[in-house]
Amino acid sequence: MEFSGEFELDGVSPEDAWIVLSDPIAVRDALKGCRYITRIDDDDDFNFDDYEPEEDIETLPDADPEVVAARAFEEGGVYAALMQVGVGSVKPRFETRVTIKERAFPHMVATGGGDASNSSFEMESWMDIEETEDGSIVKWGTEANVSGRIAQLGGRVMNPVADKIVSNFFKSIQKQMTGFEESENSKSMRDRLSGLL
Repeated sequence: MEFSGEFELDGVSPEDAWIVLSDPIAVRDALKGCRYITRIDDDDDFNFDDYEPEEDIETLPDADPEVVAARAFEEGGVYAALMQVGVGSVKPRFETRVTIKERAFPHMVATGGGDASNSSFEMESWMDIEETEDGSIVKWGTEANVSGRIAQLGGRVMNPVADKIVSNFFKSIQKQMTGFEESENSKSMRDRLSGLL
């Protein structure tokens, strides 16, 4: 299956979009059904059930810029994510591993896969951020191979669910970035972060 699209972020520069979309906590908070995203060792025998994520972690504009920069996605980094997605009557809980294959402003590529009871997927996703007259536009795409029970639902069921997840994600990111843009110290923070990222 292939999914792609674009989302305009009014009043948000490509640099600011990059900063927020590079923060695993901001991404987690914007992705409905995502319990956590955490960096792991590539060969780590990670136990998804035993991991207890920290709650109420600050994101920009409230977070310390050095803390945000230190936790940013890294090229070559492997991340574990626990996601629950409702597709029709099926609500699989995916234990997912994602590798950041490429990450150089304004382009990012991630590959990975996940398993849930009677379902699994493998995917490759990419994202590009471009400047517009009014802010920036995020162009994205995903190729996914889905198998098991969730695959039996077919594209007519899965495509609207994927579209809704992505739309809600970018609306949440837009909201986070609006707060970042309106904060009094956003320029100072942006300057500090751009040097760190």
